[in-house]
Amino acid sequence: MSAAAATVKRRRRRRRNRSDPQTEDGDGQTSASLQPQTLTMSSEEDARWLDWVTKQFEIIAGDDKEISLDEFKTALKVKESFFAERFFALFDSDGSCSISLDELLEALDLLIHGSEADKLRFLFQVYDVDGSGSIDPDELRIVLKSCLRESAISLPEEKLDDLTLALFESADKDNSGAITFEELKAELEAFPEVMENLTISAANWLKPPDMEQKKRQTPRYLTRVYWQNNSRKLLFLCLYACVSLLLFISAILQHSQHGAWYMVAKGCGQCLNFNCTFVMVLMLRRCLTWLRATWVVRVLPLDQNILLHQIVGYAILGFTLVHTTAHIFNFVQMSETSEYSLWEYVFTTRPGIGWVQGTASVTGVVLQVLICLMVVCSMTFVRRSGHFEVFYWSHLSYIWVWALLMVHCANFWKWFVVPGLAFLLEKIVGIAVSRMGGLYIVEVNLLPSKVTHLVIKRPQFFHFKPGDYVYINIPVIAKYEWHPFTISSAPEKSDTLWLHIRSMGQWTNRLYEYFREPQTQNVSPKRLATSLRNHRHALRAQEELFSSTDSNRAVASNEDEAVELTMYRQNSSRSSTASVAPSGDQDLAETQVDELSPAERGEAPPLKDGSATFGENHRFCNIKCYVDGPYGTPTRQIFTSEHAVLIGAGIGITPFASILQSIMFRYRCRKQNCPNCNYSWCENIKDSDMKLRKVDFIWINRDQKSFEWFVSLLTKLEMDQADEEPEGRFLEMHMYMTSALSKNDMKAIGLQMALDLLAKKEKRDSITGLRTRTQPGRPEWGKVFQKVSEEKKGKVHVFYCGAPALAKVIKAQCENFGFNFYKENF
Repeated sequence: MSAAAATVKRRRRRRRNRSDPQTEDGDGQTSASLQPQTLTMSSEEDARWLDWVTKQFEIIAGDDKEISLDEFKTALKVKESFFAERFFALFDSDGSCSISLDELLEALDLLIHGSEADKLRFLFQVYDVDGSGSIDPDELRIVLKSCLRESAISLPEEKLDDLTLALFESADKDNSGAITFEELKAELEAFPEVMENLTISAANWLKPPDMEQKKRQTPRYLTRVYWQNNSRKLLFLCLYACVSLLLFISAILQHSQHGAWYMVAKGCGQCLNFNCTFVMVLMLRRCLTWLRATWVVRVLPLDQNILLHQIVGYAILGFTLVHTTAHIFNFVQMSETSEYSLWEYVFTTRPGIGWVQGTASVTGVVLQVLICLMVVCSMTFVRRSGHFEVFYWSHLSYIWVWALLMVHCANFWKWFVVPGLAFLLEKIVGIAVSRMGGLYIVEVNLLPSKVTHLVIKRPQFFHFKPGDYVYINIPVIAKYEWHPFTISSAPEKSDTLWLHIRSMGQWTNRLYEYFREPQTQNVSPKRLATSLRNHRHALRAQEELFSSTDSNRAVASNEDEAVELTMYRQNSSRSSTASVAPSGDQDLAETQVDELSPAERGEAPPLKDGSATFGENHRFCNIKCYVDGPYGTPTRQIFTSEHAVLIGAGIGITPFASILQSIMFRYRCRKQNCPNCNYSWCENIKDSDMKLRKVDFIWINRDQKSFEWFVSLLTKLEMDQADEEPEGRFLEMHMYMTSALSKNDMKAIGLQMALDLLAKKEKRDSITGLRTRTQPGRPEWGKVFQKVSEEKKGKVHVFYCGAPALAKVIKAQCENFGFNFYKENF
């Protein structure tokens, strides 16, 4: 180990002497003021790093103490073999087709501790495939193609050529037809954020754990900032705990003449009377939606009713366990001096305990089983693992729980009567509203990532706010099941409702598969009339498409096998979308015209092979459904904000699709256009309906296909914005693709540079077709919120919809910056 350490240190010193010129004084000593600013390690840290690498080497290399190409590919975890082979060739300095410990140490020492010049030289060697000392266009194209595969991005060959030429022409300063090391270095200097930490991200498994990160930090829940930002919730929980404690103490004092176990059982029983009714109050959705429009929302944590419902549910489980245990211990004591045994006290009515024919013990056992079942089946691992139906049907046991509580406890009805009537009234109103008028699904689009887009005919009496959600029942899928989904259309869209449903469970998968089946299997009584209507819609859409091709501009949004074109007229309220496949036999076209009738309005059927037939993923239909709602969410407060940050992860964009459309509708009402030129601006007017001065929309997706859900909507929102505004752009979009490698990764730096250059040239992002450049990797929330804070547009409110794990990260950052955080819950 010491020999390897000495070898690495000698190589490090030689590399520093080569890459960093230094001045010497008369004695040959390096001047301290001119020491290179490179990363240095103490002898202790150096020894720890060498020990770590040696252990990792032994794990990878196996018994032969050498790393082969296959072992290297597995360890590096790269998707594209090109980079594994290039890295392996550069690591294998002696050309033995295997990597020894010394070779690995030398290469990793360069990548982890080397200077910028060392890393740039290594990067240049990766790109210089033939080893000629320069990079020609064909070599660069091979590298960029591998970068695309490594980042899970699919672009057509023509776009790849454009990327290659954009980067090559920018780097080839002398127009020699090849890129030298100096030219590549000069090009990279234009991207300073890339040079901060240029490395191979997959080599992180050879970095020792950061000891500083292991230091104990103050728990977030004990910080002053957390208590300030969660004051309403914490005060409410304190009040709830005090009420429960007072009820417990009062019940104990009331039965103080009995034994200790009996007193504990009665204390928990009194708390259960309160909690088993309070848990129902927290789910009175219509009442809570109404209260959100009043001053009460500023006092009570109405937006966290789901969390409070869960807390009370766990409290009920805890009280029932203690209540049952205390009674069992009390029965043990009673059985010692009574003619009844313990099992008779617990499982029979013979002792006569209870106000309804001695059934207290029996109903108590059944209640304990039902409550435990409900709590277990409502756990996250059940609801989020594709078994929502298990949660749904088990939770309906609350009806039996309340009925048994009436029999079990003589005083429970006094606690239940008022909340129970309110709950019953809500259910009656919900059933009446859902059954009034005929609601029909009139159109279905099957989108990437198994997302089902439902277009529902909207009844006249149905009014909602942006971000609201509804419960939907589709009898042909499941006759008795109701599932909540966010409305993705704007309230200003008066004729239809949009729902975007991702297939994540049994019901959602059945829905997707039902509409994916051939249309011939769904024969309606008015088949000929429907067919004629659909035929006319298709012809009208085709005429609109071909009549507008000359005056339209196109934005490319590329798929794996097709390029979607989002077309629009420059000075018109109409927009159309066409999906054109690269092969001549698979051409598709889909037009969108905003002012047409419901079936024709926004999404006319796609045309296949130029005929009036429907695509497999798009159809018109007439399927009966029922909708219960709408119900309010925290996003109702967005229009009272001054600076709103909307963060959607994956399908979590659905509430923001409605909000963004509504925001831009109101924005268009303020937009002014000069009659003599194309200049437009937005008047800075504040009103009671919308106080927004700035909106930042952040959408995080795993892969490229996921952006196709709302790319046409986002394109239209970008177009609607004024050219010049007094305080800058009103709506800014930020797109992140997590499967793409970050800019400072050697396997992606060339691609990201090319994408940046081409985006500046074409003023369009090559991945989505938007003006907004799609960023690789995950957002650095500290930097994102720091920029938001520096804009000083007013009080910042952050609205999030997506995975709970990411919500915790964002909420913690919001607490650091003093932003208000709201999370979408069902």
